[in-house]
Amino acid sequence: MKLSRPVSWFLLAFGVWSWVIWVTFIKNLHKDGSGLAFDDAGDPTAYFWVHLTLAVVSFVLGTVVGVIGLRGVRALRRTS
Repeated sequence: MKLSRPVSWFLLAFGVWSWVIWVTFIKNLHKDGSGLAFDDAGDPTAYFWVHLTLAVVSFVLGTVVGVIGLRGVRALRRTS
């Protein structure tokens, strides 16, 4: 399957964007002082675990999409 140049770059950018957004989110989740992510004893709450799971899944999907985009960009450079 051949990807066009714009699609390849979009997929690569989406993968990078996913990492930037979710790394920032995890940092903010870890520093949360509102009581949503950690209870009074400092233990993680269900909110923390659900959002950590979402972040991990997004890391995996962002990586897969980014790698597909990178492979498309590299394949286009070889044929040009």
